[in-house]
Amino acid sequence: MEGFAYEAPTSVAALRSCLSTAQGAGEMTQILAGGTDLLVQMKQGNRAPRRIIDIKRIAETGALELSGAELTVGASVPAAKVKGFPLVAEAFPGLAHAIDLIGSSQIQGRASLGGNLCNASPAGDTIPALIANGFEAHILTAEGERRLPVEAFVVGVGKNALQPGEVLLALKAPAPAPRSGDAYQRFTPRTEMDIAVVGVGARITVDEAGVITAARIALGAVAPQAFLAEAAGAALVGTRGEPEALEAAAAAAMEAARPISDKRGSADFRRRICGVLVKRVVAEALGRCQGETN
Repeated sequence: MEGFAYEAPTSVAALRSCLSTAQGAGEMTQILAGGTDLLVQMKQGNRAPRRIIDIKRIAETGALELSGAELTVGASVPAAKVKGFPLVAEAFPGLAHAIDLIGSSQIQGRASLGGNLCNASPAGDTIPALIANGFEAHILTAEGERRLPVEAFVVGVGKNALQPGEVLLALKAPAPAPRSGDAYQRFTPRTEMDIAVVGVGARITVDEAGVITAARIALGAVAPQAFLAEAAGAALVGTRGEPEALEAAAAAAMEAARPISDKRGSADFRRRICGVLVKRVVAEALGRCQGETN
């Protein structure tokens, strides 16, 4: 590893100044949130000199709170802390489960959801769960701030929508509506410490009669980036999640999937598993809507 410069701004204004200076100098600049991906990349990838900007000391990136009707998860908050936050554990159990699948307990103590999202792995477990739950990326720009739905934030394998001089500050989502529930499941060849071959997240809302009024289904590891399968969600609205509705949602998800074949599974296998998991996560989320599962 070659030498590098290190800065740790303590405010958004100072962060913006650091970014502006680095951009003006044409320096390679990388953001340090948790560091679990960054340090590996520095050792194994491009070893050229760079500027590291540590954002962990900034209040906005360390926020974890419910303000009004919005949940805020700062970009540098460790995954373990998010998983244990009462609102996440109670209202976003599917997301909490996805977080629990990140590496080991030691990794979860350092890795952040913001860093995981910026890394933009197609097989990242938390990204489909974030998409299903309607999270938005809160981004610092040179002029101010902007928001972008998570499904628009990931744009390809290892690629995100951040422009030069921009940084992810936080992830934000509305507090869940009454009679709603989420779920996340994945398929892997092994039971632990593995990468998803297919990952599916869902958020379902029902009315007093049990009819589905809103449904978001997100797919991971079956395309260059995790994405919102809009047709799959639409197939559920107006139903009670009957077998026929689940089959229709599964078929729509399989149609939307664009998997590749590799040593961990063929494209056809991934597509079929995608359909199976869609039915499972919708059933699980529906159970949470009705208070039948935790």
